[in-house]
Amino acid sequence: MDLESQAIQRIRLAAELSAAYYQKPLLLAYSGGKDSEVCLELCRRAQVPLEVIHNLTTADTPETIYHVRKVFRQLELEGVACAFHRPRHHGNPTSMWSLIVQKGWPPTRTQRYCCQILKEGSMPHRAVVLGVRSAESQGRKDSAVAEQWGRSRKDVQRFDFDNGDERIAAPCQQKAEIKIHPIVEWRDSDVWSFLRDSHVAVNPVYNLGFQRVGCVGCPMAGKIRYREFRAWPAFERLYRTAFDRMLHTRWAAGKYNSWHSPDDVFRWWMEDRNVTGQLDLFGGEVGLPT
Repeated sequence: MDLESQAIQRIRLAAELSAAYYQKPLLLAYSGGKDSEVCLELCRRAQVPLEVIHNLTTADTPETIYHVRKVFRQLELEGVACAFHRPRHHGNPTSMWSLIVQKGWPPTRTQRYCCQILKEGSMPHRAVVLGVRSAESQGRKDSAVAEQWGRSRKDVQRFDFDNGDERIAAPCQQKAEIKIHPIVEWRDSDVWSFLRDSHVAVNPVYNLGFQRVGCVGCPMAGKIRYREFRAWPAFERLYRTAFDRMLHTRWAAGKYNSWHSPDDVFRWWMEDRNVTGQLDLFGGEVGLPT
């Protein structure tokens, strides 16, 4: 079976599961990136009942927001319900900039609290299609077609979805969130070939030479962040303002370290080895002179 046919079969099975256990259409989490673009087109071809959601991270590029709005307008003309989800934390509206102040440190590769709060909390009690691929990163190499969330990768429950794993019925009966990854084994070349052959209009961010679409400044992007901040300088100013508020909140709480200014935090965050000071991201703070 070719990749497209296999993915469509998975989507149809997921739609049946959603109707039987959740009494709701399948939900697609659409980020505006290439992988969710593929999943959207595959859902169209599968001809299944569908709802689509976009999580507003507050750190997406203007081009991404405009692209998502354009796609949503077309989907609504097709009769597909679409929604923008605005993030909340402890019941209150939040943003990337508020979270940095509340947490007391910037998001990092190992402590991406922003993903959990801004992107992953909007889909409880649903069967959700996501454009997760094992080739994306080391952290996703063990991703399965169907998963139930866990606090860590070792706690994730994986199901043999293609072969009728009956264990999936138990969490579905409890209406737990089940994540469906129909293109999990696709390579980058498979994704781009499919989009070209399907004549799908992609996010303009890719036309600017970027290989990823996501939050501007995401630490997982590494040194590409310097290019991002040159392309969208307003986001660097937003981060620096948030770091300034974060420092004043820390100082007011009696927490001092070698960060003396927002510039110190920014250079540390951008992994400048010339800046002293570190955080023990497994719990407390270490090595921070008072």
